[in-house]
Amino acid sequence: MPRDIPVGNGQMLVTFDQHYRIRDLYFPHVGQENHAGIGPCRFGVWGELPAELEPNAQDRRKQRLFWSDQGWDIQMGYEPDTLATRVIMHHKQLALQMECCDVVDFHRLIMVRRIRVKNLTDRPRQVHLFSHNDFAMYGTRVGDTAYYDPKTASIIHYRAQRYLMTSWYVQGQPMIDQYATGTAGFNGAEGTWRDAEDGQLGKNAIAQGAVDSTIMHRMSLAAQGQNEVYLVIGAGRSYQDLQEIQTFLKREGPHGTISRTQAYWRLWLQAANTPFPSPEQGGPASKVVDLFKRSLLVVRTQIDNGGAIIAANDSDIMQFSRDTYSYLWPRDGALVAAALDSAGMSEVTRAFYTLCARIITEQGYFLHKYNPDGSPASSWHPWVSMGEPQLPIQEDETALVLWALWQHYAQYKDIEFVRSLWAGLITRAADFLVRFRDPVTRLPLPSYDLWEERWGVHAFTVASVYGGLQAASQFARCFGDERRAESYANAASEVKEAFVRYFWSEEHQRFLRRLVPLDHHRTAALMAEVMAGRTPESDAMRDVRSMEFEQDTVIDSSTYAIFAMNMLDANDPMVEKTMQAIANRLWIKTTVGGVARYENDYYHRVSDDIKAVPGNPWFICTLWLAQWHIAKAKTVEELSQAMPILDWVAHHALPSGVLAEQVHPQTNSPISVSPLTWSHATVVSTLMDYLKKYRAMTACPTCGQPHHQASHGH
Repeated sequence: MPRDIPVGNGQMLVTFDQHYRIRDLYFPHVGQENHAGIGPCRFGVWGELPAELEPNAQDRRKQRLFWSDQGWDIQMGYEPDTLATRVIMHHKQLALQMECCDVVDFHRLIMVRRIRVKNLTDRPRQVHLFSHNDFAMYGTRVGDTAYYDPKTASIIHYRAQRYLMTSWYVQGQPMIDQYATGTAGFNGAEGTWRDAEDGQLGKNAIAQGAVDSTIMHRMSLAAQGQNEVYLVIGAGRSYQDLQEIQTFLKREGPHGTISRTQAYWRLWLQAANTPFPSPEQGGPASKVVDLFKRSLLVVRTQIDNGGAIIAANDSDIMQFSRDTYSYLWPRDGALVAAALDSAGMSEVTRAFYTLCARIITEQGYFLHKYNPDGSPASSWHPWVSMGEPQLPIQEDETALVLWALWQHYAQYKDIEFVRSLWAGLITRAADFLVRFRDPVTRLPLPSYDLWEERWGVHAFTVASVYGGLQAASQFARCFGDERRAESYANAASEVKEAFVRYFWSEEHQRFLRRLVPLDHHRTAALMAEVMAGRTPESDAMRDVRSMEFEQDTVIDSSTYAIFAMNMLDANDPMVEKTMQAIANRLWIKTTVGGVARYENDYYHRVSDDIKAVPGNPWFICTLWLAQWHIAKAKTVEELSQAMPILDWVAHHALPSGVLAEQVHPQTNSPISVSPLTWSHATVVSTLMDYLKKYRAMTACPTCGQPHHQASHGH
């Protein structure tokens, strides 16, 4: 189930499902310790049904409470240019309309929801609002306590150093009319939300173990009138933290939290100085520009202030594997960081690169993935294959961090910052990329692919290694280390030459996706040399069988990296033929459209008609096709060929602007996690590629400024 409207501040992240229920609440790290991931936190309204709408009195008594997944028509989105939600809820039977706005304060661990309730009948009424808190501290239902705290007039959940406080606020003061705490998810107990079904709560003051709570607010409504109340959730490591939050709220008011947070995000977005040309000038449509802004904001919600760029925070994926996407993959992080850097968000990315310097191994490579706090995360890549040791890595992750860091420096020239990364990150990773190669073919040694499914030497990985080595060579020259600069540049040149030699298929007239060495024992011996910290150059390794590969001829969209990493030009005939094969074979031939990852993709497959639906459409793969059109364009008219693809992405997003990983090829409903940070970052990077190319094409040759700004005196 997608998370339509995430809100957060880099320490606290709150996500909602399509029924406007809180499904994830993370703190103190984005993506780590989901205190609301076990069951939904319900939100509902109790009230008498207008008699003319519900003639059966018996049914009327049963249908007085409606949770948000029961009969509500819900429109979910955001206020423009902010991380403040705008949710419109209408219930025909209750004859009520609600307009809600949620924010997580930009600095404090506070979520505030403003609820404006409108009575759609011609008589005064009273309604009861219920907020159900299915909290599990540290993500487990063991040893929690939930209790009513008269000092703060709130319900508090706590265990050890994790505290959550929730209350209604009326005219700036906390106020709960009724409450209940109880057992949930143990011995058949469903939770206190069941207690609310008669419109009342039992006021059980404390519960321990596996617990939940519900709070109620009575609201009076005039005929055709409206009223408002605020729901507040505060988080901290101690009771004192909660007291400080309440002191702040009493001083500023919940409404002040919303106002200041909206102002902050509008100011934050101004850092992306991106005046796009109009559609008449070949620029993107307004819906695409809106998606660009929304993508920047959504990406920020998925980044921990400690630097970890999290792939996605949608705990529903646990239904499939009992694991999540709430991890830092250095590859995803590098590509997201490069997108943010291109848009001017350098403060966010510096924390990412600093974290990378802390977590890279002494040997110079990154592990599969990491938790938001930087510790090693779960993995399915083995350290042994066919009885032989191997490095369980995706080498592109190490290479792309170097590539992205160079993009950062090339734009900002922050030499003091980069200097701190030279020895601990740049040279360490680059030296590994040089060592981790076959001494005969000069190709990178095998590792796992970016899709985390296959082992071998992959086109995407080779292109990434080329980009990483070129970046390292540039850095070495900046620091006057000519020996390293030459070593890295020579290695990059060898990788490029080897790629063209081994990966081009005359038979298929395109580049291959992957090569798998046939001599496993020799490959294992080479790997052992690298794992021992040595460069595999001995004569014993120079065996002609190293050039015998199993060829993987499946068309894969990730081969776009050949031009994206500047290994070959986008207009190179071999690149053009490869990208045309992607466009022809991987475009989904349904009314939905879009580009699949690769032929016969099994992941979340919904159709066996492989010819028409080679896989589900992915946003990133579709945008890679747009990036190719941009990269090869020589005129503004050619540049505009990317616009239909960008329009496709904007029109296939959720109404809130959120992008999933992939969508259903027949219904366009989101599949897998949503939002996917990589999807939104690729929107940003694609539009920034477009803007950079457009500016270059339309700049005055004398002053370098756009023609419409150049004076006749130049």
